[in-house]
Amino acid sequence: MNQELNWSNKMNVMHEDLARAHMYARLGEAQQLREAKVARARRLSRKAERAAQQARLALARAL
Repeated sequence: MNQELNWSNKMNVMHEDLARAHMYARLGEAQQLREAKVARARRLSRKAERAAQQARLALARAL
């Protein structure tokens, strides 16, 4: 009986460890996605700012 409880506890610990590993993997993926979205937003913001600056210069030249 004692061996069965020991084996059962080991299996529970293994399942907990596996669940924890999956959780940390998902958290890492979510963090990477957030960082990628922020980087993309920064790139698009810089691109929009350059376009706005070019438009201001074109307008200034036209006047």
